[in-house]
Amino acid sequence: MKFVADSMVGKLSRWLRILGIDVVYVSSGDADEIVKISENEGRIILTRNSDILKKLKGHRVWIYFLSSEKSEVQLKEVVEKFDLWREIKPFSRCSVCNEPLVAVSKEEVRGKVPFYVYQTVEHFEKCPKCGRIYWEGSHISRLKEKLSKILGREIE
Repeated sequence: MKFVADSMVGKLSRWLRILGIDVVYVSSGDADEIVKISENEGRIILTRNSDILKKLKGHRVWIYFLSSEKSEVQLKEVVEKFDLWREIKPFSRCSVCNEPLVAVSKEEVRGKVPFYVYQTVEHFEKCPKCGRIYWEGSHISRLKEKLSKILGREIE
């Protein structure tokens, strides 16, 4: 399942990406661009902006209007509405670019991560698009705990 989100649901986009869900985020809020991406890539539009309906005439797209302004409530709503439980693969996408992460050797990250991290962590992943490097630090357990609380299920 793939989504495209507008500028009104940016935090939701990031949360979904952290869960490993494919979400293109259009920060400009350009409705024409959102509709084009949805139509061309078969993505469901996530929004709170009812004005986007004016842009849908003649287009074959799916749109979902979120009921809450709170990103945590939106996250649970989307996961449940689209039954995304089996698609959840936490920390498998870049939370900024949406690209699937790829494993990289420890040697490849030498000098690109803090010295302590390099000394203590063995497994790293990298975004092939933006180059961000990811590793499992203490922040991961805090995020899993928060996501589990939001979703009412254990996130592994």
